[in-house]
Amino acid sequence: MKTKYLPFFFLSLTFGLSWAQDLPERELSGRVIADEKNVADVHVMNTTRGKATITNESGQFQLSVGVGDTLLFSAIQFRRKSFIITKEIYDARVIAVPLEEFVNELDEVVLRPYDLSGDLDRDMQQIDTEGVVSATILGLPNPYHKPPTQAERRLFEATSGGGLVPLNPILNAITGRTKYLKKILQTQSIYARTERVREFYADSLFIADLKIPSAKIDDFMYYCEVDPGFSGVVDSRDRLQIWEFLKKKSGSYREANALD
Repeated sequence: MKTKYLPFFFLSLTFGLSWAQDLPERELSGRVIADEKNVADVHVMNTTRGKATITNESGQFQLSVGVGDTLLFSAIQFRRKSFIITKEIYDARVIAVPLEEFVNELDEVVLRPYDLSGDLDRDMQQIDTEGVVSATILGLPNPYHKPPTQAERRLFEATSGGGLVPLNPILNAITGRTKYLKKILQTQSIYARTERVREFYADSLFIADLKIPSAKIDDFMYYCEVDPGFSGVVDSRDRLQIWEFLKKKSGSYREANALD
C-alpha cells in the first residue's frame, strides 16, 4: 500500500472535529526537521492524551494520536510548536514537522586580547600557532583506522560482552536490547544512503527535473526511504538506476502532495 506523505504546514484546520470521538487512536509516524536537516532529541507530546516520546538520531518519532488531539514539539534550541491533529493528518499517518531555531540575542561585547586589530589576515600572521596534532604525528597504532560509530560500538558490546565474561549478550537477547540496537544501526545506514544520494545530485536537478520544490526535497527523500527497494537501488551505486528510481517516486510523491 502506498504511504501518503503529508507535511503539516499544508494542512487545513478548517474541518470540523465533532466526529473525532468516533475514530480510534492510531500510530502517527513523523520526522522533525530544521534548516532542511533532521533534528534529534525533540520532545513530542500529545497533551490531549498525556503521552510523549523523543525523536531519534534521524529526527523520526512515532506516537498514538486521535483526531482533535494537540501535539506539542519542544527542544531547548528551537521555538515550541503545537498543532491539532486534523482528519487529513490522521488519514495520512505520516507527517513532517519543521522547527524554527531559537536565537537568544545578547548585547554585543568587543574583546581585544593579544592586541588584535580585527583584520583577520594581519592578526593571523601575528598569532603563533602550533601544528595540528594527529594520530600519525603522535605515532599511534592504526592511525588510518576509521573508528566505529556509537551505534556500532553499542551493538558490539551488546553481542560480544565487550571483551568481558559474555553475560551481557544473553541478557540483551532476553530483554530485546540487541534487537533495539540493530534497529538503530539500520536506521543510521538508511540515513547514510540518503545523504549519499543528496551528494550525487544537485538540488537544482530535484527542482527542475523532478519538479520537487526546494523546501520539500528532504520530505521527498524521506518518502523514498520508506520504499523497500530504496536500499538496494542506492547500494548499486548506479547513478542512472538511482535517478530512474527517483523519477518514478517523484510522480507519486507530487500526486500525494498535490504538487502538480
